[in-house]
Amino acid sequence: MASSNPAFSRNPAFAAQGSAAATSLTEADLQRIYEAPSAGSQDTGRMTYEDTIVKTTLSFALLLVAAAASWLLTPTMPFLPFLGMIVGLVLGLVNAFKKEPSPGLILGYAAAEGLFVGGISYIFEAIYPGVVVQAVLATLVVVGVTLALFASGKVRASKRATKVFMVAMVGYFVFSLLNFGLVAFGAVDSPFGLSSNVKIFGIPLGVAIGILAVLMAAYSLVLDFDFIQRGVNNRVARKYGWSGAFGIMVTVVWLYVELLRLFAISRN
Repeated sequence: MASSNPAFSRNPAFAAQGSAAATSLTEADLQRIYEAPSAGSQDTGRMTYEDTIVKTTLSFALLLVAAAASWLLTPTMPFLPFLGMIVGLVLGLVNAFKKEPSPGLILGYAAAEGLFVGGISYIFEAIYPGVVVQAVLATLVVVGVTLALFASGKVRASKRATKVFMVAMVGYFVFSLLNFGLVAFGAVDSPFGLSSNVKIFGIPLGVAIGILAVLMAAYSLVLDFDFIQRGVNNRVARKYGWSGAFGIMVTVVWLYVELLRLFAISRN
């Protein structure tokens, strides 16, 4: 009796059950089965590397479009980067604490961060010509090297390293809040606060802090790649590819801003 399942009825292996045709496949049949495309995330409903790459590319494409628009509009609308920073911060926290990833909120975060990145890049470039190109190239190098090391197995996330990373993040966060407060209340005249005023062996504190931040961002990338790898290996739902895209986007934006600030401070 022929199967009523269309997936089975179209497959020569199930076309004529009970007959000689069902018990033996021809060479042509085997060739067609061999050449058939493998099931993707759309077919399995599971997270895959390919699908996560597509989601990540889409997110960054939107971020770059918003950044280009902000770069052009910031001279006449100087509030854009600050609006993008505030909206991006709110959406970033919402996405970070949501149990289920939301594509709309993640893409909204990408657009907001694009406004922030484009506007702040325009401001830095006006003050320090050429610094944006330096930061972009350095960001690409750090991301590329980290990905290559992770893919080769030479760098992996570990519990001990993650604990050190978390402690360093808390210290960095406290310093950033203190530095921002000093600048906001006029206690320090430099726009970079203690980062450029305080020096250790003649080197601005901001350079040392910036290098530490870049190293932390690189390890954060390792954690992002590890999350994606574990998600694919554990066959989690396809929607979590958006979580992987969001994590990479947050880290890359952070890395770029830190490099931008690092090169600017080194100019002084």
